[in-house]
Amino acid sequence: MKGFLFTDGGARGNPGPAGSAAVLFNEKKIIDFNAKYFDNATNNFAEYNGLLIGLKLASKNQIDELTCFLDSELIVKQLNGEYKVKDSNLKKLKAKVDKLIEDFISIKFEHVPREQNHLADKLVNIVLDTKEQ
Repeated sequence: MKGFLFTDGGARGNPGPAGSAAVLFNEKKIIDFNAKYFDNATNNFAEYNGLLIGLKLASKNQIDELTCFLDSELIVKQLNGEYKVKDSNLKKLKAKVDKLIEDFISIKFEHVPREQNHLADKLVNIVLDTKEQ
């Protein structure tokens, strides 16, 4: 089954309070979503964790052909092999991503502008706003 995954992550302070989120669609509608809060993380850590959340959602929902949309050009280029991952913490996260993507028949990573990633971005901000109250 085909799926479309929008993920995002962000940190206020970088590093600072951070949130990660994923929204999974089939061809017609949202089929699942999730988000997570981190006490202290970087933007890139949060971006990778948003993708990890989303890959787990896709597996749970029997998606085996997945297109992933992220608004972090850096992360997309790392995932597509255009850039090396230098940070040791991010290398560990990318290794987790690499392990999870083995279960998919096909997977693509595409960069989208933030405006096209508004649902995942909104979830990140809800998580952060809720924790700050």
